[in-house]
Amino acid sequence: MAKTVAKPSRKTKTVAYDVAEQLRTPEEMAAYLDAWLEEAPDDAAGIARALGDIARARGMAQVARDAGLTRESLYKALSENGNPSFATVLKVARALGVRLNARAARGQRRLPRA
Repeated sequence: MAKTVAKPSRKTKTVAYDVAEQLRTPEEMAAYLDAWLEEAPDDAAGIARALGDIARARGMAQVARDAGLTRESLYKALSENGNPSFATVLKVARALGVRLNARAARGQRRLPRA
């Protein structure tokens, strides 16, 4: 009977992925936020996290200063459990140099004229 020799198993090495490291230009940051707004328009927490990812890519301390917030309050507002006010979202977007745009939702009926 032939003996089987067990080969030493190789462990897969994983590296943590941080999307903030991939957001290098204002265009990439805007495209990332736009993708969140398009793909998950009802996910307020996800959109806040996306703003947080962009803020980390820019530098939280600088974004907080530009938005008129403390660094700690910015981290808290844009965290997974954060619930930023719309005013905070607008301040952060302005500090990041991105705009939120509105357009008609697909499949919406026209409102009757009064």
